[in-house]
Amino acid sequence: MSFQDLGLYEAVVHGAQRMGYVEPSPIQEQAIPIAIKGGDLIASAQTGTGKTAAFGLPILSRLKKSNGKTRCLILEPTRELALQVEEAFKEFSAFTDLETLVIFGGVGYGAQREALARGVDIIVATPGRLLDFMQQGEISFDDLEILVLDEVDRMLDMGFLPDVRRIVEKCPKERQTLFFSATIPEEIERLSSWCLRNPEKISIGARRSAAETVKHAFYPVAADQKFDLLKAMLDRTEYHSVIVFCRTKDGADRIARQLENEKHKVAVMHSNRSQQERVDALEGFKTGRYEVMIATDIAARGIDIAGVSHVINYDVPQHPEDYVHRIGRTGRAQSEGDAFTIMTAEELPHVKAIETFIAQKVPREKLENFPYLFTMLFQEDEAAKVLKNIRGARTLKGYSYGAKRRR
Repeated sequence: MSFQDLGLYEAVVHGAQRMGYVEPSPIQEQAIPIAIKGGDLIASAQTGTGKTAAFGLPILSRLKKSNGKTRCLILEPTRELALQVEEAFKEFSAFTDLETLVIFGGVGYGAQREALARGVDIIVATPGRLLDFMQQGEISFDDLEILVLDEVDRMLDMGFLPDVRRIVEKCPKERQTLFFSATIPEEIERLSSWCLRNPEKISIGARRSAAETVKHAFYPVAADQKFDLLKAMLDRTEYHSVIVFCRTKDGADRIARQLENEKHKVAVMHSNRSQQERVDALEGFKTGRYEVMIATDIAARGIDIAGVSHVINYDVPQHPEDYVHRIGRTGRAQSEGDAFTIMTAEELPHVKAIETFIAQKVPREKLENFPYLFTMLFQEDEAAKVLKNIRGARTLKGYSYGAKRRR
């Protein structure tokens, strides 16, 4: 099936084709026919499955031409996701006169206020800043036809659902509502039953394996040599661009400083960076001004960066799903990519959890001519037994202490 077969507006199809879209992904193939007819929809799908095009292409096809009034509102949980969706909508609508505006906090109100005054067809927004404009009477949803709630489970995690309800209450009752979430827990189920009317439901299963275009491996090393191994990997690898994932914000900042001292051009992405710093990091990385991005998992989900040739996990992810999301930042759009994960003995339980989740043994590799210190990981089965005994002793000790307290 092609995008032309889905009933999309020809000018919007041209925009998608210019971006390299050839065939619809499973969620696009299922969601677009529902959305283009004006029906409400609940779609359960993971990040990276093509959700933005799944709602963006039919929305633009329904709107077709600008009338200077806000007819579509898209709510996103983070600034990065809002910016990404705005960028996609502008690309999709390149052959139309439709205008898209992104609204988020952390920056001044002036430019956003001026754009609202001129009139826009589509608003992509985070809840907090949108409510500010609503309370000041600077946004009217009288002409709203389509409401999109995207990444709703992340809005729940971030405590935004009360704000989302306040916004939905100000939208016209007669509207189309498109609801996208990776998971649908009970609280989100209640929200969907409140704000949607007779929705159709589709579900695209979570990816539990690495993309076929990604070659990935674990690199065992002693804890004291983690940074030395990272530096050696970067020095010896021919790469176009690399994302290095760290578990903590402090760790990301520390690794960035160390790499800068080694003359690498480094960008940093995590939630403690200012909005301008994050925009600069993302744009600089996309344009090649920075060759390495050091990131926490904020960049693993929802941020689409084309052309990443390598991913390096400096820390093994504690949640197996995050491993799949992280290494999925490379090998995109049928290009090939490599993902290296540096692992220490303490991280072995997380490694085992990842291999159970993806149902495969990930190869162990050594970097040639690297001056390795001995680590029990070179005898992994023995290391697993030692860690199991240590955890068992800790559990027993904790139980005895608890029992004594209870007496």
